[in-house]
Amino acid sequence: MDFTTSAVIASWAAIALLALVVSGLIRQVHQLSRTQQHPGRVGVAPGASAPGLDPAALDGLLTPGRAALLLFLDADCRTCGDVLAEARAWTVRQDAGAPQVLGFYAGAGPQAEEGAVPVRDHRPELFAAYDIPATPYAVVIDPEGRVSRSEPLGSPTALLRLLDDIQPATPRSLP
Repeated sequence: MDFTTSAVIASWAAIALLALVVSGLIRQVHQLSRTQQHPGRVGVAPGASAPGLDPAALDGLLTPGRAALLLFLDADCRTCGDVLAEARAWTVRQDAGAPQVLGFYAGAGPQAEEGAVPVRDHRPELFAAYDIPATPYAVVIDPEGRVSRSEPLGSPTALLRLLDDIQPATPRSLP
């Protein structure tokens, strides 16, 4: 047997061993993915009736028949403070038909002026009812009292995109 024949036989043996190893790895990955728990959806599913909308739970802040944006915040979260400041600035620029924006803290909230966005602290029951996994988190409620969107906010820009989706800016005509 010459060198070339030996090299070809050794190459085919190496390829066969490599194929066996790869097939074993693929089998293990499939087995792990079947047994791994996949997290379910967080937050209230769109279309569901919004929990805790009774006047007592929200101190009468929510106007029936009007869309609302609930912001779930944390006092130790700097992004939450930025999101709340942007929500207040956005609310001041809107007309009376714009969605209401309300802020909620599970524990104590920062002591600040009320401003255009009412904020309530010590509301852990709302965090549980809306299944809030992280802050800042936004829940959009349509005028019929159903959740239309439920999503985390990573920045004030994400809040503005969300607000623009639910209340597009009205075009102005040129003079």
